[in-house]
Amino acid sequence: MTQQYKHILVPVDGSQEAELAFEKAVAVARRNKGAELHLVHIVDTRAFQNISSFDTAMVEQVTETAKTTLDKYIKEAKDKGLENVDYSIEYGAPKVVIANDMPKQLHTDLIMIGATGLNAVERLLIGSVTEYVTRTASCDVLVVRTDLDNQPVKLNK
Repeated sequence: MTQQYKHILVPVDGSQEAELAFEKAVAVARRNKGAELHLVHIVDTRAFQNISSFDTAMVEQVTETAKTTLDKYIKEAKDKGLENVDYSIEYGAPKVVIANDMPKQLHTDLIMIGATGLNAVERLLIGSVTEYVTRTASCDVLVVRTDLDNQPVKLNK
């Protein structure tokens, strides 16, 4: 029997890696008739902790930018024939939200996530979200590294 995924979670952050994951997730959702595709953008609130005069306007600006990007993704998915597609914007530590919180909340059975955009030093210092998700998520995780033709993609860095 073929594996059927019903609830697919795709974290998006505006990176090329996330764009690849989104494109492949749309294709997987289309093959799994009736699958729900949920996009999530996490605003990393830890990034604002060191700002002495915490300004909610900054968080609002980041949220508005995320909404614009997510609306574009939703339109693109629907244009490709998906009906069950939505998104949410969450706040907190991306690693925990993607690996633990969202899968429990949405009954996720597949997370499709872009390969890390960090270099070796950055991974050592702050850790890769992708690495953490693959290690700790309780559902299947697909790390996307190639385009829709399974060809390696040169990412602009």
